[in-house]
Amino acid sequence: MKKYFIYLLAVLVTGFASCTKTEETKDLWQAVIVPASPISESAPLSGAIKGTMLTGKTYTVSGDIFVNTGDTLIIQPGVTVNFTGTAGVPVGLGVKGTLLSLGTKEAPIYLTYPGVTRTDQLGSNPDLDPALKGKWTGVTGATTCPLIVIKWTHVDFGGAAISSAMKSFTGSSSPYPVYFANPDGSFILEDSWIYGSVDDPFRINGGKIHVMRNTFEKCGYTGGEAMNSKAGTIGDFAYNLCIGMATNGPKVSNINVAVGKPGSNVRIYNNTIINCGYRRSAAGRGGSINFEEGAGGMAYNNLIVNCKFGLRVVNNPIADTANLKYGYNFYYADSLSVASQFIPSLSVSTAISKPMETDIPKPSTYLPVGWTIGAVYTANAAVVGANNPQFINAPVPLPAGLMLRDIAVVGTSNYALKPNSPCIGAGFIGFSPRADVIQDIRLGATEITPPGKDIGCYQSNGRGNQH
Repeated sequence: MKKYFIYLLAVLVTGFASCTKTEETKDLWQAVIVPASPISESAPLSGAIKGTMLTGKTYTVSGDIFVNTGDTLIIQPGVTVNFTGTAGVPVGLGVKGTLLSLGTKEAPIYLTYPGVTRTDQLGSNPDLDPALKGKWTGVTGATTCPLIVIKWTHVDFGGAAISSAMKSFTGSSSPYPVYFANPDGSFILEDSWIYGSVDDPFRINGGKIHVMRNTFEKCGYTGGEAMNSKAGTIGDFAYNLCIGMATNGPKVSNINVAVGKPGSNVRIYNNTIINCGYRRSAAGRGGSINFEEGAGGMAYNNLIVNCKFGLRVVNNPIADTANLKYGYNFYYADSLSVASQFIPSLSVSTAISKPMETDIPKPSTYLPVGWTIGAVYTANAAVVGANNPQFINAPVPLPAGLMLRDIAVVGTSNYALKPNSPCIGAGFIGFSPRADVIQDIRLGATEITPPGKDIGCYQSNGRGNQH
């Protein structure tokens, strides 16, 4: 324990030496708490918890577990945590203190519900899919939680109804696989997977974020975004693969921001967003990227394939258009109806997105003469099936007999780019990440990957998404 304490102090000093922002320094002091003794896996877990789940061990959670204020839970590489509950009652992890889920590429962590069979066949019925029903609650950060770090971790089958005990502990009734709500805290999600959810797989209400190189699959039953960010969220969402979301990939809103906090501003770049928006129950909603209700940021180098709508800048309530920049996004459609929403129509989806000639294809090649922002249009049919992004192995174009909503998981597909892809070398690198969190192997981002020259989450130089 003494050696571990010395190691954490060394990490803390290193973090301070590399930190240039007093706010980040304050967050780091709040977050670093020396963990207690190793946690035993010999009996099911329930109630207050702190310390270290040890490498390679399997833990069973029979009741809600809670990390109290000032405590830290560390999960080492190769750990599996089965949130089984008791008698079918869903359970989860509530965090008032600090959570560090530190998997590695060689030994990822699993936060899951055991015994569930994935229905990853193309065209499987979502009404029968356990991934969209929620088998355990998820990781719920309270407003006092200063830091959550999730690296190389599988979060599967979460989003079940939250218990009264969890509501009381966290102050939240939000049933999301991952939830964070501290406007003064930091949240890191990198190189991880979220598979299945009832609603949003990841919702954040304020704070500094680093969300990079993750895979979001088959999330949201009739609604839900890969990331639903609100209330003064600032940071980066980059190099993520979002496939089969009920609504969007990332959504940025500034609703419910606290007085005196900065407005939501997220840089969304080099993501691959596939077949999203087709389980959204509300008309005129769902698609790829959303900026709305006072939120600003950037959106560059995103590869958007067969999504219900292109990038939406919402008009009512209006996004922070004065602090919003976008372009160099790549669109592909297998149907005229999808191509006719590359730039969403105001009368259809309350969007005021502007055409950007840096996009591929150029809007001037498919918009009718005299088109005005927000007007309904029928795209030039020549754009349908054109500009195939040339994935290594993926259902693009859409195979005969399938609908767009049927493509919701990665499965055996490979969404990296072939050497002849038109996405290679077409990206824009004339900006930087916000980089609002510290870089640190445990307490921050492992790597804040800068914009890539190739559009999408996979880069020909081997950087970007590693899944």
